[in-house]
Amino acid sequence: MDVAAAGGASPKRASARLIGAVVFATTLLASAFLGISSTARAETQAPVVLNLRGDETPETIRKMVDALSAPGRQVEIRVGGVASTVEPAAAPQEPAAKAKAKPKAAAPAPSMADEEESFQAEVNVLVDRFVDGVEYSATSIPTVTQLPGDWGQAWQRNLNGRSGPTPGWRVFGIICLALAIALAFRMATAGWFARKLRPAGPEFTPRLIASAWGLLQDVATILLALAVARIARNAWLPESDLANIALSTGANGAAIGALYIAVGRFLGSPGVPERRIMPLPRAERHFRRLVVYATLTPMIVTGILLAHHVSSGPRPVTGLIALTGLAITLFKIWWFYDGRHDLAVLVLSGSSEPGPIRRFIAAGTAWFYIATTAVLWMVSSAAAMMSNGGRWAEASALTQVAIVIIPILAVGIASLLRCHAMRQEAEHGASPMRRAGGAALRAAAVGLLWAVGFFILARLWAGLLLGVSSGQFAAVMRQIAGVAVFAFVGWVALVFLHAFFDAYKPQHRVVGPGDEDVAHEEGVPSRLATVLPVLRGVVLGAVLGLTILVVLSRLGVDIGPLLAGFGILGLAISFGSQALVRDIVSGVFFMLEDAFRVGEYVDTGRLKGTVEKISLRSMQLRHQSGQIHTVPFGQVQSLTNASRDWATVKFNVRLDHSADIEQARKAIKKVGLALLEDAEYGPHFIAPLKMQGVADITDQAIVIRLKFTGKPNQASMLQREALKRVYRALNEAHIPFASNAVTVRGGEGGSQSGAAAAIAAVPPPTPLAPAAS
Repeated sequence: MDVAAAGGASPKRASARLIGAVVFATTLLASAFLGISSTARAETQAPVVLNLRGDETPETIRKMVDALSAPGRQVEIRVGGVASTVEPAAAPQEPAAKAKAKPKAAAPAPSMADEEESFQAEVNVLVDRFVDGVEYSATSIPTVTQLPGDWGQAWQRNLNGRSGPTPGWRVFGIICLALAIALAFRMATAGWFARKLRPAGPEFTPRLIASAWGLLQDVATILLALAVARIARNAWLPESDLANIALSTGANGAAIGALYIAVGRFLGSPGVPERRIMPLPRAERHFRRLVVYATLTPMIVTGILLAHHVSSGPRPVTGLIALTGLAITLFKIWWFYDGRHDLAVLVLSGSSEPGPIRRFIAAGTAWFYIATTAVLWMVSSAAAMMSNGGRWAEASALTQVAIVIIPILAVGIASLLRCHAMRQEAEHGASPMRRAGGAALRAAAVGLLWAVGFFILARLWAGLLLGVSSGQFAAVMRQIAGVAVFAFVGWVALVFLHAFFDAYKPQHRVVGPGDEDVAHEEGVPSRLATVLPVLRGVVLGAVLGLTILVVLSRLGVDIGPLLAGFGILGLAISFGSQALVRDIVSGVFFMLEDAFRVGEYVDTGRLKGTVEKISLRSMQLRHQSGQIHTVPFGQVQSLTNASRDWATVKFNVRLDHSADIEQARKAIKKVGLALLEDAEYGPHFIAPLKMQGVADITDQAIVIRLKFTGKPNQASMLQREALKRVYRALNEAHIPFASNAVTVRGGEGGSQSGAAAAIAAVPPPTPLAPAAS
């Protein structure tokens, strides 16, 4: 079913309405010139054509005729190429008393099938009107050549400049005066603003404040120039002629373009990267394109507005709109495609470890903007051939504003709140609760902004696509709001819990083979920090599942069978996976007993190593040689923790029988005191190094035992340093170490017998084994 509108209202009235609609759209976005085309051509079309396929129901036809017919407007119905005209029937006059007593019949509520059919009809109408609009615009392009002649004739009719300077020189003088005063203002305030434009630090807030001062200077300059132009126009162009209108329209367009450039300077700070508040890659390049866009688009819109005043008919203006609209649309599509990687980086800039959903959104952002630009251009082209084209053009222009403004505001609000949270952490310390609260606040603020934007866009398009009235839209939105509130609360709770668990996530460092001599940092987390990451998946899954069930319940879905099905499924899994259940239960008891934590060195009897990760059913151990062992909790019969509280290290030193034991004790004691006073090793000692006494006496040596108590994760390093210093101290004290050499002493003929004894003490050589062939 197709609906087409073709020509009718007076040109002067249509032009007046057109100017008002276009000025409103231009103040929102430069792309609003698409709305100009729709509004202008829609209001110059009056007869309505209704094309029927022949399979529509009478109720559907009646609704379409009632919606399209207006007082004094004809509706032409075409069925299979046969046309018939339906005149709008005038309501019969009834007596006042009879009319007052006559009850109003209640309108039947539309069924779901009627609503779907109405929506499909509206989509078909939109597609057909797009084709008609493109054809009408294509045939109007050759008539654009008439505009220069129409402009020359209209300019000759100017009322200003009958005496004195011509209108052209007056317009030129006003422009020069406004620019000169604006330039003088910039030069006079340059020094004062230069001090304000220097950010006080690299954080976001100082950069935002400095950029805001720059935006204030730019806006003040634009407003001053606009005010001077208006005052001079009233003085030098008092008559309302084409010169007056051209100056006013051009000044407004130039001010809007300058505001776009000012906003680009505020966000991108070209030439001053230390003041930039939007982390957009290749910011300088995108700013140059913005300058081109902000210069050409107001010029195009101004030209279209002035063309409406001088054109002898609607077709030249339609052709101009078609040419410029297509050119600007292609420019934006090319801009988005070239900056697709930069937009992806901008979307991912707020997260150090973005998830798959955020990466998908980042990859599709540019393509979304490209598709939206193309669709809105098609809607504007179709609106030009529709009776309510002005509403479609307004919705298109506002949509273009929303899809640009909302992401910028979302990034700005998130960055501002993140900077505030960082400042609070620097002043009051970084606690997990404060981090989680800041993340939840950012999520709530950004989510609320997106919700408001969605509501505005839904309100714009619901009446056009679905034919929903304000009352029906309010009723639908109340139902949607009930679902959205629970979904929003669940999402904020998930963000809060995710940040809270991440704050307790252990930050372990993998020690490689080359790091054995490096002093390990004390990073053994608390018991809570060990348990919370294990519970993270369970809690987040429970909150997500509860949110989904509540949302489904609000949507009218019976969740009773779902709960029963999940219960049966859980029971089946518990019976079929007894080993899994045993592992999980054992892990729960290990956690309750605080048997080990991440970063501690444990021995399970068969495997040992440093605990690197704990899950619900297993733990991962890093061996000293680098291997990672995954040990299910159900297989751990006993566990030894070597990293809890303190560790006492005992080791032996073998001295010669002639060594002075007391002197050795004093030397070792001095070494222990020196280690305690050492800035690097002293903090890791709990009890100093000392000699326990003589542990054993053998034929070759006196074995003395040394011991110290230190922190468990530093015990090996302390033992190596202690051995090094004890060896040096005993040598300096001339205390001999034991040796495996055999000394033979004899009496007479000592030299010969000693040599013979030494030779006898040497074991015979071992015969070499034959080499393998």
